[in-house]
Amino acid sequence: MGDVTRLPTSVILERLMHEAPPGTVSLGWLIDRLGPRSFGLVLLLLGLLALLPGVAIAAGLLLALPASQMLRGHAAPVFPQRWTRRGLPSQRLAALIRRALPVLRRMERVMRPRFATPFQTTKRLVGALMLLLGALLLATPLPLSNVPYAFAIILLALAYLEEDGIALCIALGLAVLAFAAGAAALWLVLA
Repeated sequence: MGDVTRLPTSVILERLMHEAPPGTVSLGWLIDRLGPRSFGLVLLLLGLLALLPGVAIAAGLLLALPASQMLRGHAAPVFPQRWTRRGLPSQRLAALIRRALPVLRRMERVMRPRFATPFQTTKRLVGALMLLLGALLLATPLPLSNVPYAFAIILLALAYLEEDGIALCIALGLAVLAFAAGAAALWLVLA
């Protein structure tokens, strides 16, 4: 795919959609194609998947692995081989990307590299928040409770990908709101 370090996220995802092999796309193929931006794009794709009913729990489980690796400072996500070989239908990935592209392009009009933060610190902070958001996806048993967490994951991933310190602060604020909403929902369910 060439140098993907400064291309907008929408361009990278569109290329992925067009370069996807027929049939199925494996997680290993995706990570190899994404290069240095693999963490952010894997998190973004998991966030998009977390919006889908019935898939949010699996996305929350999958989110734990790259998030914990970010927290530990890994260069790229590493998954077990049986996971990296497993395929997702190419058409399903393409449909998901097609739906996300218009929104991503609108977001990219306002997101750009600004107020740079130390990369390793940002990576670890985003990893910690992703772990918490993934746990909330799994722990909140209410219908549609996955939506605010999925949006927080998507915004964090985009801010991280676009290296936008302002958007990262906004995404962090939204993540805190999602945590508060999740805590309140769990409190009501348990009470």
